[in-house]
Amino acid sequence: MPASDAMLDHQAAGLAALRMRRPVQVIAVTSGKGGVGKTSTSVNLAVSMAMDGRRVMLLDGDLGLANIDVMLGLQPQRNLSHVLDGSCALEDTIITGPAGVMVVPASSGKRNMAELSAAEHAGLVRAFSELRRPLDTLIVDTAAGIADSVITFSQASQEIIVVVTNDPQSLTDAYALIKVLSRDHGVRRFRVLSNMTHTPAEAREIHDNLRRVSERFLDVTLTDIGTIPNDDWLRRAVRRQRAVVDAYPSAPSASAYRALAHRVAGWATPSGSRGNLEFFVERLIGGALSTGAAA
Repeated sequence: MPASDAMLDHQAAGLAALRMRRPVQVIAVTSGKGGVGKTSTSVNLAVSMAMDGRRVMLLDGDLGLANIDVMLGLQPQRNLSHVLDGSCALEDTIITGPAGVMVVPASSGKRNMAELSAAEHAGLVRAFSELRRPLDTLIVDTAAGIADSVITFSQASQEIIVVVTNDPQSLTDAYALIKVLSRDHGVRRFRVLSNMTHTPAEAREIHDNLRRVSERFLDVTLTDIGTIPNDDWLRRAVRRQRAVVDAYPSAPSASAYRALAHRVAGWATPSGSRGNLEFFVERLIGGALSTGAAA
């Protein structure tokens, strides 16, 4: 049997095993530009959901500029780059964060996902198909912008949270990301989180501005899922390499993240494969194949 056929058979077997499990909620947290609090949102959402008793995995989706381990003060011995070069399994990279969050770290200062070959994408897919840990929620902290890795992870996820601030560049770049995902990849539904806001009115303005232009020119639906207030306690937590919900649980931002976690946990799982981890794997396979075709 050719090597490529054997790889496909191996992936199919892994997908079949995944279908025997309960549905997994798969969420991509993304943004049009950096510096808007995307990774803080991923970290605090994951820790908040774990504090509520959910089995949460947090995947650092930026292989080149990874920083989830830094934000949580973790010191991984292995990361996704070691999985891709075959020196360890995905299971070997998982480290335990606050409240039992399972963190899959990526590498920093190396190739990002946009530079992976089709074979490396397939290796990542195979790693996920072989994962045997029980999960309730997988949160993927993507890179910022519209790189191939952002598109691949976003369209593969069940839900997409777009983090925006009241900054014209943030709104412009968020619109560009939504446009690419909707027009080129058929994504129609987005959840919008306003970050670093000073008043409820400012939060409504951020969402309304983005929704107005997106729904006017694109065939999409944007849902407002709340806001995270501008908060010095959050900045202190970042300096301490802690999640604010863990370090300062009474802080305004911590309360907002816990409220967000409760809402996210209540989102209905769509019927069919779109609510399952195998959907994530299958769509990653599709992304890998399209990357290979374009190469």
